[in-house]
Amino acid sequence: MNSELMEALDTLEREKNIKKSTLLEAIEQSLIQACKGHFGKADNIEVHIDPETGDFQVLANRTVVETVSDPALEISLVDAQKINTNAQLGDIVKVEIHSREFGRIATQNAKNVILQKIREEERKVLYNEYYGIEKEVVTGIVQRINGKNISINLGRVDATLNENEQVKGETFRPNERIKVYILEVKDTPKGPRIQVSRTHPGLVKRLFESEVAEVRDGTVEIKCIAREAGSRTKIAVWSNDPDVDPVGACVGMNGIRVNAIVNELRGEKIDIINWNENPALLIENALSPAKVIAVMADPDEKTALVVVPDYQLSLAIGKEGQNARLAARLTGFKIDIKSETQAREAGDFYEYDDEYDDEYYDEYEDDGYYDDEYYDSEYAEEGEYADPDEAYEPEEEYAPEDDGTEE
Repeated sequence: MNSELMEALDTLEREKNIKKSTLLEAIEQSLIQACKGHFGKADNIEVHIDPETGDFQVLANRTVVETVSDPALEISLVDAQKINTNAQLGDIVKVEIHSREFGRIATQNAKNVILQKIREEERKVLYNEYYGIEKEVVTGIVQRINGKNISINLGRVDATLNENEQVKGETFRPNERIKVYILEVKDTPKGPRIQVSRTHPGLVKRLFESEVAEVRDGTVEIKCIAREAGSRTKIAVWSNDPDVDPVGACVGMNGIRVNAIVNELRGEKIDIINWNENPALLIENALSPAKVIAVMADPDEKTALVVVPDYQLSLAIGKEGQNARLAARLTGFKIDIKSETQAREAGDFYEYDDEYDDEYYDEYEDDGYYDDEYYDSEYAEEGEYADPDEAYEPEEEYAPEDDGTEE
């Protein structure tokens, strides 16, 4: 029986990752509980279990008395001397209790104690396992669709993809494999409750870490991300090694790295720009692919006036203001975009010549963002830095000041 017990404990430890010592402790508690159910009390009970062989002893400490009034705590001198011939009145004698003496109810209670302990430990192990990978990306399998929410199997536990964490327009089929960002892990009496997301900026960051070795080893840092899930993401990167081009590392040869991420995000556009500590240069990069004549940034007020060529105004603002909105979220500045003509008429642009040099812009046109062919006609149709690891609230959409120009 002991060998079968140890085999069962080994199986539980291997399959459910519950330590054998914890299971032995549960058995010890169950035996004490059985004694309490059988004798009515268990304050004087000792349980000894050999962790190697599984042999166990249940001993009751009983006081030697002349007349026994409480058999659970006392023993007569005659019975005590059968156990220890040197026993005297007032001594404490250890009396072995045999588990087969327990009644059916006491045995059932002992069994329930063991099962309850196993369930508690299993929940604890699962919680610790998934809490340790909170804010990470995992691959799950779509189990079922519950109304507007989706149940995702992560291996040993199911997670919930709520409607507000789903990308608008994305559809899933049962048994489909998808990558999700673990948003939150909560410990509940029924086991860990896991919330996952497909819209969080952290999903993009973790995907770059998995695809780009330079990001994974820290050579290239992702400084900030602004994302409109399902449509477009802007990401600012910085290299700690002057010999490594951060944008080129993230794009990969022939765009292989960024395209793998785009495919995982089901066609979401990704703009990769160079990070710069100078707010004006960062804002200029963030407004790519639009050309910028001048940026006047106020770091204290977190505001910036950006002047662009007349024919670039709609490109800078983007379709439905998306380019300007993402640039504002990425940089943390409230950005006011004006055409050159509007800036001159408003008196904001006196110190500049009437003509600007297109060759200057041509030289820097591709500096700091993904290749021109990556941008489609979508642009032309019309706070603080965004930390991708922080939980986020949907931000109020950026709306450029009414300058009389249709977007």
